[in-house]
Amino acid sequence: MLKGLELKKKDHIRLLKYCKKKKIKFLSTAFDQESLEFLIKKCKIDCIKIPSGEITNLPLLEKAANFRKKIFLSTGMSTLNDINLALETLKNNGCKLKNITVLHCVTNYPANPKELNLAAIKLIKKRFKVNVGYSDHSLGILAPIIATCYGAQIIEKHFTLNKNLEGPDHKASLEPSELKKMINSIKEIPIMVGRRIKTLSNSEKKNKKIARKSIVAKKKILSGEIFTKSNLTCKRPGHGISPMNWYKILGKKAKKNYNIDEIIKN
Repeated sequence: MLKGLELKKKDHIRLLKYCKKKKIKFLSTAFDQESLEFLIKKCKIDCIKIPSGEITNLPLLEKAANFRKKIFLSTGMSTLNDINLALETLKNNGCKLKNITVLHCVTNYPANPKELNLAAIKLIKKRFKVNVGYSDHSLGILAPIIATCYGAQIIEKHFTLNKNLEGPDHKASLEPSELKKMINSIKEIPIMVGRRIKTLSNSEKKNKKIARKSIVAKKKILSGEIFTKSNLTCKRPGHGISPMNWYKILGKKAKKNYNIDEIIKN
């Protein structure tokens, strides 16, 4: 199966040229040292992806670190100890921690939503003090969006021209329109998340006086008459005295005549 899906070196060069033409960053994943050499020296990749199955491939990790490139370390099928050992290997061979992004991953095609454990993204970031991302094999686009909310800075997602094509990965992949929808949704997240403050937005400032209420006359009130629960009520808009001052108004004398629904200005 793998032999039938294999891309030759000339295919990589052809794809590389096409990516340059379309201004897309070219990236391919090496599963052995020879392939890594080819990608670095011939394809001039500036990022190295370590797939989940190679996280315990010490010789490959050492070689990858020696190139001093940015590294994406995928962690499917891994324990925290596996991740720690891989990170130590990379660091000990010259790769700086700031240049490593650890990708949380569940290796199953498609991955069961119950097994995604996206909260692990925060755990990995806190435990290892690294940049984090998410390599997704679930159906749809919801998991990558949630992962971004958990701090994922890199999202890896399979995509295809047609989910009905032959091969193991197509059913768990996104078609172009879905990929576009996922990317656009992720781009909106930082806009929606905002900052860790609670304040009025500009639109809320405009709506505040309309949506909130003021103390108004429930019925006609004559000047000198005492304000009571029976002659006052609360209605929109909020241009007048806030209902939070209800008990400060009760018991006072009206300084003027008020018609029904007129805002109290005492």
